[in-house]
Amino acid sequence: MPKIAVLGSNSFSGQDFVDLLLDDPKSEILAISRSPEKPDFFLRYKARNDLSRLRFFQLDMNHDMDALIDLLDRERPDAIVNFAAQSEVAPSWESPEQWFETNTVALARLVNHLRRQDYPGRYLHISSPEAYGHCAGLVTEETPDNPSTPYAASKAAADMLLSVYHKEYGFPVLTVRATNVYGARQQLFKIIPRTAIYVKLGKRIQLHGGGGAVKSYIHVRDVSLGELAVLKGGRVGERYHLSPDGGIAIADVVGAVCERMGREIADCVETVAERPGQDAAYVIDSAKARSELGWRPAIDFGDGIAEVVDWVEANWDRVKEQPLEYRHKP
Repeated sequence: MPKIAVLGSNSFSGQDFVDLLLDDPKSEILAISRSPEKPDFFLRYKARNDLSRLRFFQLDMNHDMDALIDLLDRERPDAIVNFAAQSEVAPSWESPEQWFETNTVALARLVNHLRRQDYPGRYLHISSPEAYGHCAGLVTEETPDNPSTPYAASKAAADMLLSVYHKEYGFPVLTVRATNVYGARQQLFKIIPRTAIYVKLGKRIQLHGGGGAVKSYIHVRDVSLGELAVLKGGRVGERYHLSPDGGIAIADVVGAVCERMGREIADCVETVAERPGQDAAYVIDSAKARSELGWRPAIDFGDGIAEVVDWVEANWDRVKEQPLEYRHKP
């Protein structure tokens, strides 16, 4: 796959996947995002000496679809990987139409064009286990969707749409649902980097519902390796889960960051009301990817926490100048 288009290349997961692709000296990457490239300390690939095989294009799927389609038709990538999405849960309650516009409607227009072309050979769609709703027990790729938020509903709708195009036209889609991704360079409002930042600022971290909700945290590089394995060796039309072996409560995640920074969690948190539609657990089964593709997560959670804290510390002068809250862009 010498030429790969990555939609949403400025996203946390997208930038790491771009960096992984550049490990292959034969690869050529079209990095596409609706915003300008982020500052260098947010983009792992910027640390490389040679970026001649990477070209960046600022295009918005909602407003620049004609230009995006023209670019793809001109470049004819061998594969397309789509990270582009409105991905925050809580704000989706306020403007659900905007989440559907990006995650479903724009995707429908793009895929309806691509299904008439003789490229790409593979289309990797980045979905979310939030589409399952409450993930308890054994949640496999065959578990029915039962979304609890507008964001989750928009992702479930997108997945169903792609499945329809695969069944009717043989569209070469592969789908990945990964659990809670974390690591250095993540958006600063996410719980792990935010905890490190708040500890340094002397601010208390809000634990919604006391932090009892259970998540499955997996390092972004483990996810990128899994996504590449699916892109190369997955079965077209199939969905693959990428997840660790178990879950961890949010309170314990915050506690791990506090411990790394030499603080007691009781001195750093406050309990607030739970978010609307918050599911009690996100724990999914990844046996399919492990057995079919030989993938499994390798980065220890403690090591990953240390990486995030060290990244915040090393870039503190720049980090503290960045917005610390989510800013919605329609």
